[in-house]
Amino acid sequence: MSSQQLDQIQLTRLKGVGPALEKKFHQLGIYNVQDLLFHLPLRYEDRTRIDSIGRVSVGEHVQLQGEIVSSNIQFGRRRSLHCVLRDNSGVISLRFFHFSAAQKKSLEPGNQLRCYGEVRRGRSGMEMYHPEYRVIRDLENEPVPETLTPIYPSTDGLQQGRLRNVARQALDILERSNQVRDYLPAELVNKLGLHGLTEAIKLIHQPPADAPLGWMSEEMNPGHKRLAFEELLAHRLCMRRFKNDSSKQTAPKMDADNELITRYLRQLPFTLTNAQQSAYQEIARDLNSVCPMLRLLQGDVGSGKTVVAALSALHALGCGYQVAIMAPTEILAEQHLYNFREWFEPLGIFVGWLSGKTKAAERKQLLESLASGETQLLIGTHALFQEGVVYGKLGLIIIDEQHRFGVHQRLALRDKAASDNLNPHQLVMTATPIPRTLAMSAYADLDSSIIDELPPGRTAVNTAIISSERRDEVIQRIDKACSEGNQAYWVCTLIEESEALQCQAAEATADYLTRLLPHLAIGLIHGRMKPKQKMQVMEQFKQGFLKLLVATTVIEVGVDVPNASLMVIENPERLGLAQLHQLRGRIGRGSVHSHCLLLYQTPLSENSKQRLTVIRESSDGFYIAEKDLELRGPGQVLGTQQTGLMTFRVADIGRDATLLDAVRDASEVVLKQYPEIVDPLIRRWLGDRVNYVYV
Repeated sequence: MSSQQLDQIQLTRLKGVGPALEKKFHQLGIYNVQDLLFHLPLRYEDRTRIDSIGRVSVGEHVQLQGEIVSSNIQFGRRRSLHCVLRDNSGVISLRFFHFSAAQKKSLEPGNQLRCYGEVRRGRSGMEMYHPEYRVIRDLENEPVPETLTPIYPSTDGLQQGRLRNVARQALDILERSNQVRDYLPAELVNKLGLHGLTEAIKLIHQPPADAPLGWMSEEMNPGHKRLAFEELLAHRLCMRRFKNDSSKQTAPKMDADNELITRYLRQLPFTLTNAQQSAYQEIARDLNSVCPMLRLLQGDVGSGKTVVAALSALHALGCGYQVAIMAPTEILAEQHLYNFREWFEPLGIFVGWLSGKTKAAERKQLLESLASGETQLLIGTHALFQEGVVYGKLGLIIIDEQHRFGVHQRLALRDKAASDNLNPHQLVMTATPIPRTLAMSAYADLDSSIIDELPPGRTAVNTAIISSERRDEVIQRIDKACSEGNQAYWVCTLIEESEALQCQAAEATADYLTRLLPHLAIGLIHGRMKPKQKMQVMEQFKQGFLKLLVATTVIEVGVDVPNASLMVIENPERLGLAQLHQLRGRIGRGSVHSHCLLLYQTPLSENSKQRLTVIRESSDGFYIAEKDLELRGPGQVLGTQQTGLMTFRVADIGRDATLLDAVRDASEVVLKQYPEIVDPLIRRWLGDRVNYVYV
């Protein structure tokens, strides 16, 4: 076995792994011995010593051994197997609520046992529930582990004991072959003071007894540092290679038609901010090049990204190319449709609409006018790139609220949209500022433009945190604001990730408020309404016919009603900071002083308190994004769709941010001097997930 490459050794070659167990490992993405070595512990337990029963206290995790002196089934609220374990210092109860006949037999009086678990206070004094245990033939000569015991990510039916046993066999093979291929050049390893790969793997699976138990989560140990560096490097190389591949392709070169842009600017009721002008100039330079633009346009809530998108679209349209604008939700896509039709139709530009709900006859007609080039600007959801949608001459794709689409969806557009050997330019926009640490890893294939100033006339929003016990006061406040001619939002947040329940909650809230405030015109909007209904309600709210809008988080982005100056967000503790900041950005768009009331449920966890305090004290989207990353981690900040790229096995963007500069520099060295290691590194860390680049 030792001469064979570790990624060629099947799991069934290991002792105790049959086809059924192999399937369980496949669920964890483990297919061979090398995968096992890179399946790293979540945390550790200290089983390097035996504790005395007489000295344990409640809440401790301890390892005990002794003789079972009694074992019987007890019937209370739940049937349980109750055993008493004794050593020479005292006795403790072990209780099992789920047990088999074989387990009951192994726990008979007279058997010697070693067990590990948490001490609790139970019916009969000190107890351990479902401790991990094994029967021991000879207590005197049973060795105690010399290293900390790893606890691995697992799946149903795969116990830690079996996982550890199989991981130990993989480490033995590594020990004998001493060969897991180390791709990193020695100059990089030495320069950065990194451990060798084999040494790092052993250290993480079997840390010394004196290592802190929080080694994997709190601090970066040397083994972890080496593997985190390699993983971050693989991700960055993947993104950089995509960018390099793109730069070898050809895009249409577009010299701006300034006449169209001048006419558009003349009809705007405001002048552009300096930040908007410089962002457009950066985009214009890219559009004027034959290398496909891949640019990220970041701007805080209300900074005017849509206007910059409109200028970019006119730049392409004026050169005879089509433009596609894609948004993640129908309500945001509809908002764009409304704005762009109002702006572009007076300029003689035909704006089309396509979503998953477009009727067959309309769709057929639209697809014909798209293929002929008659539809110059197409707006919609991801339906814009479904099969059968063919563009006559697509030159620019604009993706709004990029973080709602998976990274792989963004990368897939390149091939879908290419025609005549020309690749369209891409502009992706987000109103959720991306922390620098994430930008360096998840968005390493994009150039970035930032709109860092708000248009004049935007007022700061005052944010208050209020317990839901004061709901009546909040309702009075809404009544007062609306009777003075202002408008308000009442936002119902997600209930356990269920859209249906969220919509029910919004409906119930709207009924409740209608009963309490019968003199106010109250509207309702949620994700399960038909697009037409949503448009009607939004239009009535915009025109001022509705005074209070009860909504789910569908109004998070793109909704602009300058007269709305009050917002109540129920259960804000359920949302991330970026989403709260987005919602709050719906108010403060006019000249009236605006207020956002965060109506929380008691008691609040410490983490929720911290998050709500950040949102109350700051309105800077970039600061809020950094804090969000710190408090919630990258997976949550980017949203679940990003998992194609951002599920790290070892690295943690928040904790390992200090490595990112070295990773960036190393990736350039590797691409230039060691191109042969790029593929193997990406394959090792991203496996099948690398396919999104070539969708």
